[in-house]
Amino acid sequence: MADIKAADVAKLRKMTGAGMMDCKKALQEADGDFQKATDIIRKKGQAVANKRADRDATEGVVLSKTSADGKLGVMIVLNCETDFVAKNDNFVKFAESILNVAVEKQPADLEALKSLELDGKSINDAVIEQVGVIGEKLEIPFYGKIEAESVSAYIHPGNMLSSMVGLNKQITDAQTGKDVAMQVAAMNPAALTKDEVSQEIINKELEIGREQARKEGKPEEILEKIAQGKLNKFFKENTLLNQSFVKDNKKSVQQYLSEVENGLTCTGFVRFGLKN
Repeated sequence: MADIKAADVAKLRKMTGAGMMDCKKALQEADGDFQKATDIIRKKGQAVANKRADRDATEGVVLSKTSADGKLGVMIVLNCETDFVAKNDNFVKFAESILNVAVEKQPADLEALKSLELDGKSINDAVIEQVGVIGEKLEIPFYGKIEAESVSAYIHPGNMLSSMVGLNKQITDAQTGKDVAMQVAAMNPAALTKDEVSQEIINKELEIGREQARKEGKPEEILEKIAQGKLNKFFKENTLLNQSFVKDNKKSVQQYLSEVENGLTCTGFVRFGLKN
């Protein structure tokens, strides 16, 4: 058996993030070969992942970030089983490392993200390796991307909710984009405008409106009119540009943006909350 030095254990720990004892055991089993020791740790992660596959991973972090030129925003969600792990600095740093790769490489979708390289291995393999290190089920359930002339990202304190918005113009005041991103985080709009609300949602809201009016004893001949009125209220409350601006409810979000600069509007948004 090779003589395993403390410096070798520390080196492997830095490479993998695994515990000191796990690194020492892996190096002993690999007879001092770092590549073999890394594979042993990775296999342990896969074994733990298989064992915990049926567990619920509903805790975690939701992180977002913009590119240096401010024209791209990406968002990733990294789930774990407990809030204890979700609040661990190393877990958050690992999620941030995935986010940084996403900003740099701009993958097309979630599967493309998982195949990108992180510290010499695919992100998918890195997640499996961390399962062995942490001892909990980990997974990346969501990756979002938005491109616009100006993108702003917002992470709510606690890392459980994040939002991104795209604006059609570059503006000097960064607070404007942040204000709209915070609006999205707080009010959770269903769509940008009423034209982007799906027909399925419209039909559902109309049916709810008709049923409510019917239960209130309204005549059948006016149910449709009442339902249409309720639908218009739904549009106002649930489409971003028509919502009342949270910082000044006397104006809509679109009115706020127009006051900042003529012709300024929001072109899209992304939002993810672990609890809502």
